Amino acid sequence: MPMNLPENPDILCSVINTRLRDFYGSLRELCDAEDISEEELLTKLQKAGYRYDESQNRFR
Repeated sequence: MPMNLPENPDILCSVINTRLRDFYGSLRELCDAEDISEEELLTKLQKAGYRYDESQNRFR
């Protein structure tokens, strides 16, 4: 079942960063496991000014 994602990009970023920190070693791993479109997630967060930092495995 797909993860229910918040519409608010700030809350979305917080939820995704928490999942990355606690459960997943990479964004791709999270997206595959949670049935999330990586491209859509990146686009939504980039529009809000967030960028994925692969070395830190988090959005900033």
